[in-house]
Amino acid sequence: MQMRAILTTLSCAALNLSLCAAASMAARPQAGGRQALPEESKSSGIPDRKMNASNKSVDDAEAENFEATPRSVSRLSRRFLSDQEQIWTSPSKIRFSDTQWLVPLSGITAGLFVTDRDFSGHLSRDPKTISHYNNLSNAGIGALIGGAGGMWLLGHAKHNEHWSETGFLAGEAALNSLVVVEEMKYSFGRQRPNEGNGHGQFFHGGVSFPSEHSAAAWSVAGVIAHEYPGPLMKIMAYGLASLVDVSRLRARQHFPSDVLVGSVIGNLVAQNIYSRHHDPELGGEAWRSISQVFRGNGERSPANQGSPYVPLDSWIYPALDRLAALGVVNSGLAGMRPWTRNECVRLLGEAADKIDAGIGSAEAEKTFRLLETEFSDELEGKIGEGLRAKVESVYSRVTGISGPPLTDGNHFGQTITNDFGRPFQEGFNSVDGFSAWSTGGRWTGYVRAEYQHAPSAPAESVAARQFIGSVDPPGVPPATPYSAVNRVRLLDAYVGMNFENWQVSFGRQSLWWSPMQSGPLMFSDNAEPVNMFRVSRVSPFKLPRIPLGWMGPIRVEFFIGQLTGHEFVHDDTAGLVGQFGRPLDRQPWLRGEKISFKPTPNFEFSVSETTVFAGGPTPLNWHNLLRSYRTMVSRGGGGDDITDPRSGLDFTYRVPGLRRWLTFYGDAFSEDTISPLAYPRKSAIQGGIYMPRIPGVPKLDLRLEGGTTAPVDFPFCAGCFYVNDRYPGGSYVNRGNLMGSPLGRGGQDERAWSTYWLSSRNKIQFQYRHQKVDGQYLPHGGTLNDGGVNVDFLLRPNVSFSGSVLYEKWNYPLLAPVAKSNWTTSVGLTLWPHLWK
Repeated sequence: MQMRAILTTLSCAALNLSLCAAASMAARPQAGGRQALPEESKSSGIPDRKMNASNKSVDDAEAENFEATPRSVSRLSRRFLSDQEQIWTSPSKIRFSDTQWLVPLSGITAGLFVTDRDFSGHLSRDPKTISHYNNLSNAGIGALIGGAGGMWLLGHAKHNEHWSETGFLAGEAALNSLVVVEEMKYSFGRQRPNEGNGHGQFFHGGVSFPSEHSAAAWSVAGVIAHEYPGPLMKIMAYGLASLVDVSRLRARQHFPSDVLVGSVIGNLVAQNIYSRHHDPELGGEAWRSISQVFRGNGERSPANQGSPYVPLDSWIYPALDRLAALGVVNSGLAGMRPWTRNECVRLLGEAADKIDAGIGSAEAEKTFRLLETEFSDELEGKIGEGLRAKVESVYSRVTGISGPPLTDGNHFGQTITNDFGRPFQEGFNSVDGFSAWSTGGRWTGYVRAEYQHAPSAPAESVAARQFIGSVDPPGVPPATPYSAVNRVRLLDAYVGMNFENWQVSFGRQSLWWSPMQSGPLMFSDNAEPVNMFRVSRVSPFKLPRIPLGWMGPIRVEFFIGQLTGHEFVHDDTAGLVGQFGRPLDRQPWLRGEKISFKPTPNFEFSVSETTVFAGGPTPLNWHNLLRSYRTMVSRGGGGDDITDPRSGLDFTYRVPGLRRWLTFYGDAFSEDTISPLAYPRKSAIQGGIYMPRIPGVPKLDLRLEGGTTAPVDFPFCAGCFYVNDRYPGGSYVNRGNLMGSPLGRGGQDERAWSTYWLSSRNKIQFQYRHQKVDGQYLPHGGTLNDGGVNVDFLLRPNVSFSGSVLYEKWNYPLLAPVAKSNWTTSVGLTLWPHLWK
């Protein structure tokens, strides 16, 4: 009520002052000659009143402009009604491009609605604190309104029309905001945080949503900041408005969503009023609406175009890796994938410059020409032409496994790795699917859906189940056979928006955080894509040359997502909570960040961190999210520790003198530490070398990798990775599959791949793997050896064939008393409709 009184007073003052101005105008003689300004006006620094083009005084110009300015109650009323009509009918003028800001704003608001109750529940209830912030919010709004009113009064007294307009438009914006907010308040009836049960229930007679303090503050601040657009004035105006917002929260008068919506309403109403009534000849700057900001200046810059990510299993990445190793691509960051199509085009631009300059082999040029065909639409600028949609691929793959495979990478090992968590068992397996994407301005959407089939399988042996029960606190799982799988599954499926090369996306998404081909220790596509909200710098940026330019191209990525398939969680109060075969009602949440640097064209370095938090008895809210960062920095442990953090780093180094045929790379990972560099003895480590061409055989490449998750210098760490007491059953899994390296717990392996490039698109690859499981983790240990051949051929410009034959022999005494073997054969066909011309 106090707020309404203030705004009503301001509105009445504006009406009365405008009436006084009209009366003054009517009483003023209409002199034809120029009138000198009072001496005090000149001494105060206010400029002389200028003559218009007709050599008339400002007073005469004001008289002629009488219709444009509300100088009577009737005209002010008509203007007010016109303003309200503009405001309430504005939704009818929404264009598709407005979704670029309306959809994210709606998502943020919805997120705040979910967390409002918890956020307010963690604020102080001390009456002195509440009274202090209540007074502070009133003081802030009073300063803004008082300042605007004072400018109106002084503008009239000093004959400064700019001051007068600023005060008048600020009051007009506040008045119109008040009408909108009051209408919404009584329509939604939301209770305040200090009313009822504190849940902020709607339609219960409250007046909390939206905040009128926030609306008024941002209305007045917006007008002042645009009338006087200097940095200091903007900081002061918007700083006061932000102070009002924070104070209303701390005073427990509003929820965060109330404040956000109120602030947005105030800003939008002020922009509407200012844009239609501001006189640009008086000064100030044009106010670009949010829609105009997002639409930009009309240029279709790739930095502001939505672009889908290239799937992680695409042939494009090996091709670009080869170009990078051959020295024609320098700024690509291999340790952070996927890349958008626009980023791949940017890298092709680098390669084109080098190839045109004669740098690079004939093999590099052939690969470049093939990639040019793939990205022809982007290179020709067609993607920026309005709304476009493409069916990227239609594919079918059948896999036959003759003999018992390994299917539990979380505890033992996997026959098929890095396959998006697709199910497989002995017998006939298949996947049939398609992928498609669309773009429109800043927006992009992507969907990949498929039908998956896998045969049934018997339950694990008693010995295997007893071992699982010994390493995972829930106990021995029941002897439940694996049912046949026949399901339709979404893999990557998301929507995203790009703004100055920052792409925000939401949906099921896959990440690959390492240059390793066998699988990153931190985050891979070994499991199903995670439902996540993700912010990624899709194209590298550079810091100012002084003092941080030496860091070179930089990419940053952040995500927060929810895992699936977890059945148990440890509650500090109730103990172990959960049931076999029944997923938790509240699944764990995972967040992660990664930053990559490339200080030289030959050296890339990245650091990353992920933390499993919330889930089970712990809700997702801002308090627990911020708390997860604090516990990562200081490992407090105990009941206060709701997190399961991991840190990682990786690097890539091309030998300068041999940069066209030798690259070293590596990956390290640690649990519950700031960095693997700080605790190398308790870290998992992988490394590899890549030779894009063998001397004397330019079409043949070689890749060697090896790693371990069982540090030989730290025997107590056997099997300690990817687990946590709070989330038993393996905390770093999604629907039962490890999200990190297929090495799993206590593993060690060596791998080799050699590819013969028949052409830039057709190749034959030979592979070999030797993997062991540490005996200190798995009783009697385990050994796996496999070798095989993969082929990939382009049958037609838009049809490709892939096939593989793999022989595997494994010996895990705990799983079977004698060694077992199997043959895995896969055949796949992919149609690429987007390449049809």
